[in-house]
Amino acid sequence: MPKKTLKRLMPDPGTIKNHKYLSMLGHRLHDNNLWHLNRHSAAGAFAVGLFCAWLPIPFQMVVAAVLAMSFRVNLPLSVVLVWLTNPLTMPPMFYFAYRLGSFLLNKPHHYQHFEMSLSWLSSAMTTAAPPFLLGCLVLGLVSSATGYMVIHAMWRWSVSRRWKLRRRSR
Repeated sequence: MPKKTLKRLMPDPGTIKNHKYLSMLGHRLHDNNLWHLNRHSAAGAFAVGLFCAWLPIPFQMVVAAVLAMSFRVNLPLSVVLVWLTNPLTMPPMFYFAYRLGSFLLNKPHHYQHFEMSLSWLSSAMTTAAPPFLLGCLVLGLVSSATGYMVIHAMWRWSVSRRWKLRRRSR
């Protein structure tokens, strides 16, 4: 697969190095290991990116970049995968996270009538935040582990298939 396809889809390293929010990371951004694409760096990047996609915080890309640098996995792939959560996908993903968290905590779903007030917001956050955050954590861990294993397996399958084709062509 994946190497040719992923290389074609990844942004230019210069673009990431010059990104205004990522420039605060300084010289660490110039580590060559962050830009190489192999089975381990791609699988690790998928794990980091998919985990960060489930984080219900702003600036997920910065968190993904810091984690990619910490684990020395492919930085552009980690940052790009965070965009799985975008304005179109975020509501259903986070609703599913809330439902999963409610199920795991064995709490009923609270559907309150919406009001534009601070009191409504604080009461909604106290009832909905624990199941929502638990659901995000569980889904982040599960999707991260699944992404890591799937990329590892696809990469190995692709390499073994190429080796078999080479042997047949001799």
